[in-house]
Amino acid sequence: MTGSPTRTPQREAPEPLEGPVVATIVGGTIIWFVLFLVQLPFYGWFSDHGHTWWIWTCLAGAGLGLIGIWYVRGRDAALKRAAAGGSGPETPPGT
Repeated sequence: MTGSPTRTPQREAPEPLEGPVVATIVGGTIIWFVLFLVQLPFYGWFSDHGHTWWIWTCLAGAGLGLIGIWYVRGRDAALKRAAAGGSGPETPPGT
């Protein structure tokens, strides 16, 4: 073989999809917590069969979801401030 490998033409990346991010994260967090609560009464069965990690995975999902809610609410507020032209930490005062 001679020459360089064939290259596909480069295209511009599409715009990121925006949607109800906060509602999605809140909904997912609620689902993880509900799954934790539903499985909790069956802890003995999970323990006998070596599946207690299922319960703790649901609790970890709910905990990480709380962090996610905090993050996306801050991101959403920053995007709204930027869209409104308000001053944020990236805009120096007096400009």
